[in-house]
Amino acid sequence: MPNPYHVVVCASVVPDPLQTLEPVTGPSGPALKNEMMLPAILDPWASHALYEGANLVKHIAGSKLWLMSMAPKAKLQQVMMTVAQKVPLQLVAVDGPSSGFADAHQTAHALAAAIRAIAGIDLSRLLLFGGWESASRSAGVTLQLIGEELGIVDQFQGVDAITPQEDGSFEVLERVEGARHQVSLCAGPPAVLGWATGNLGEPRNDPQVGMANMRTIMPALQRATAASISSDGLQYSNVATPKQQRQTRIVKDLPAEDIAREIVQWIKQE
Repeated sequence: MPNPYHVVVCASVVPDPLQTLEPVTGPSGPALKNEMMLPAILDPWASHALYEGANLVKHIAGSKLWLMSMAPKAKLQQVMMTVAQKVPLQLVAVDGPSSGFADAHQTAHALAAAIRAIAGIDLSRLLLFGGWESASRSAGVTLQLIGEELGIVDQFQGVDAITPQEDGSFEVLERVEGARHQVSLCAGPPAVLGWATGNLGEPRNDPQVGMANMRTIMPALQRATAASISSDGLQYSNVATPKQQRQTRIVKDLPAEDIAREIVQWIKQE
């Protein structure tokens, strides 16, 4: 069996996507209207990474799993009441903004420092998991920056599967263009893996797992270190809700081939 892994999953807390999100300009820059009042969930992209990480740790003896999240403590506590029932984990909380308008470089710096401070972690065994994209912090930018802060050069994005090998290496199934996958063989940790949808469904809620997790989650929230993320040097020229665009043209007796040709030309222009 391969050597044990130390898996750290970076996951942001984001507003429930079923809510209407309206950008506004506040005293400190762009924000969402009534953001603190919006129901929050764990970033859907990072959720896949968490489930895949828990499955990996379950099957590799001696491995450990940490969930790291930067968010206001009140929001994080609310979200963890649900997440804690999914898989066994150790929470590392950082008290800071979870807004998608926060500077990714400062966020990555704070999270990298928190990873180094985890008691008992072996950075030479580290697998840094997260979402390939994000509902708040965009396409793997923060995760990639954390890896660079930690000096990790082996990075994979769009991961759908990881298969450990007997010699300690692991095979990575990574999405590429054309609905295909690229198969890579990594000699071993440390490595960064930005997950796509993975291969696992969402685990069912288990109250016993939730109770066991909450014994450590509540103290972790109380010990959460504060991260000062400023907006100095970060400017947004415009923040607005995407506009709906509809162009309708009524044509009679146009052959199907011509309709298809027009649709293809329109797609190419986008």
